[in-house]
Amino acid sequence: QVQLVESGGGLVQAGGSLRLSCAASGSIFSINAMGWYRQAPGKQRELVAGITSGGSTNYADSVKGRFTISRDNAKNTVYLQMNSLKPEDTAVYYCNAETATRPPRVYWGQGTQVTVSS
Repeated sequence: QVQLVESGGGLVQAGGSLRLSCAASGSIFSINAMGWYRQAPGKQRELVAGITSGGSTNYADSVKGRFTISRDNAKNTVYLQMNSLKPEDTAVYYCNAETATRPPRVYWGQGTQVTVSS
């Protein structure tokens, strides 16, 4: 089992910045990729950014150049630095971890609210 705890959400004005953190515990040795997803009211959950154990990253087109995902393996924590925030970034942000087991298992955090005011 893997437990994920997010922190760092809040209310910010457009153009501002926030940094989300996701601390993993439990069977962390089994974790391969980690990522951040978000879900706005009335919309489907979507991938924001992902990072593999080797450090490869991918981003949604809507956040490229503004968001940066990083991973501190020593602290078992993944971060999402969000700059130049826009009102359309408002959503609940979820941390996600996928194990390297076969088949892979997926774990989710409880979510943290990010609200960007115009």
